[in-house]
Amino acid sequence: MALEDYKGVFTYAQQVDGELSSISLELIGKGKELADALGEQVTAVLIGSKIEGLADRLGEYGADRVIIVDDPLLETYRTEQYAQALAGVINEYKPEIMLVGATAIGRDLGPTVSARVATGLTADCTKLDIGDFPLQPQAGVEQLHNQLLMTRPAFGGNTIATIACPNNRPQMATVRPGVMQKLEPVAGRKPEIIKADIKITENSKSVTVEKVVKDVAKVANIMDAKILVSGGRGVGSPENFKLLDDLAAALGKGAMVSCSRAVVDSGWKPKDLQVGQTGKTVRPNIYFAIGISGAIQHVAGMEDSDVIIAINKDEGAPIFDVADYGLVGDLNKIVPLLTKAIKEQKAKEAEA
Repeated sequence: MALEDYKGVFTYAQQVDGELSSISLELIGKGKELADALGEQVTAVLIGSKIEGLADRLGEYGADRVIIVDDPLLETYRTEQYAQALAGVINEYKPEIMLVGATAIGRDLGPTVSARVATGLTADCTKLDIGDFPLQPQAGVEQLHNQLLMTRPAFGGNTIATIACPNNRPQMATVRPGVMQKLEPVAGRKPEIIKADIKITENSKSVTVEKVVKDVAKVANIMDAKILVSGGRGVGSPENFKLLDDLAAALGKGAMVSCSRAVVDSGWKPKDLQVGQTGKTVRPNIYFAIGISGAIQHVAGMEDSDVIIAINKDEGAPIFDVADYGLVGDLNKIVPLLTKAIKEQKAKEAEA
């Protein structure tokens, strides 16, 4: 493998039913940052059927080029056909870096493609940088420059690992939704569009889609919330989460209750509500951390919130290191008083 033949940063632009997934735009934002560090372009790979109309939106969000693989066999996601398409693009255009969203589709597609193009893949990344590997110089070991440094939680989220793929290309990673930020769109920005001629076939590995049943989510997506009232083990019991429910209700539309991993592990709340390295990454306008100690795994999932308000009886809790405002005391007393004050203030505003 001639590593010098591989250039540029490519991102997989996931679309479902003709609509771009949010992760597609997030990856372009990060891809642009990585490409700038390497002096290269960022290219979005768009796969599907009758999806050419989505290319301009990818350009508005920062893609310099859009490679389109359009085929009737790609109308519905199937592992074999989409793997043929993405592997075909990689083999023909030779990207140095290939990013895929860590969605249900991406977690299936990414490893399949990495095996076909004979490279490694780091899954569920929470941070990506261009830098030196090994990270620190070591006697007798050549330190390589301009490597993709892929950071992800390891050992059940109890430690953080930084991984590189120095000997193979492309350097592939799947990235969690919500971790990277979209660029501000530039209306009218047009990307270069390339229609790739990749042969898509049915074969012995193909599956037949008999029926598509769309399930309605039973739990609202905490990544969409403007205000999150998040509880940890310190809340004490699943019943005590009513205090947080009442506070979220008082705060009004856009406020939701979320939780830490300890709460999910205890069976108090579903995993869909978990914030952190092994949960979801959120960026609300206001984040209440109630009864949450502030372990690094949790902080990694919420530290980019605009305003963080911590309530904890332990004045030495690490959560206060990242909080904009901190209240030390019994949450059973503080939260009801806070809820009452918000209700009274809203009542006054309604009368005015």
